[in-house]
Formats: sequence, C-alpha cells, structure tokens
Amino acid sequence: MTAYAIAHIRPEPMNEDILRYIEEIQSTMTPFGGRFLVHGAEVEVLEGPFPGTIVMIGFPDIEQARAWYASPAYQAILPLRTDHIAGEVILVEGVPAGYDATKTAAALREAAGLR
Repeated sequence: MTAYAIAHIRPEPMNEDILRYIEEIQSTMTPFGGRFLVHGAEVEVLEGPFPGTIVMIGFPDIEQARAWYASPAYQAILPLRTDHIAGEVILVEGVPAGYDATKTAAALREAAGLR
C-alpha cells in the first residue's frame, strides 16, 4: 500500500544549506522508490491558520518510506534542512484501492453503538 512522507514547513530565506538539501534529496529517495507528489507549491488555505507550505513524497509502502528516512544518505543531509527550516514531518499509509469511507463510517457507527 502506498505510503507518504508529508512535511509541513515554514521556509526561511534561501541559503546554501537549503539549496544543497534540495539538490541532493532526490538521490536519497530514488533507491526507495520515492517521488515528489507536491514540492514548492503554494497552498490554498480553506480552513484555519496554515503558515508555510507542504512537501509530499510518495513511496511504494511504509517500509520503504521508513527506510528512506532512516537511510545514511538522507540522515547526512537532514541537518541542512532542520537547521534552517521549521516544520513537522510525518509518515502515513494511504488507503487501499477501492476504499469506501461509508464502510468505515458504518463500522465506526456500530463500534460506538450509534445505529
């Protein structure tokens, strides 16, 4: 099942470390099947405060996402970002093909005794 690395970042003024991070991150993702899905796009905020932007990387599965983040190649460049850009990073699994939210709602309704 596809997994995602999602970063909510608040960029700071550009500097050499950030540029080097951007230049090198792709080579750290490729061995794990990672590819950018969102990178550098302006967000359209519809609800609530949302400073910054989003970066989203897709991986074939959660194991590959975890392996990429823990890899020596990524860990070597990580401080180039974290020393200069505030933000949060999460890994999350996607839903399987054919996912139906109404089935999830029905199961939650039953489990909560709200028929």
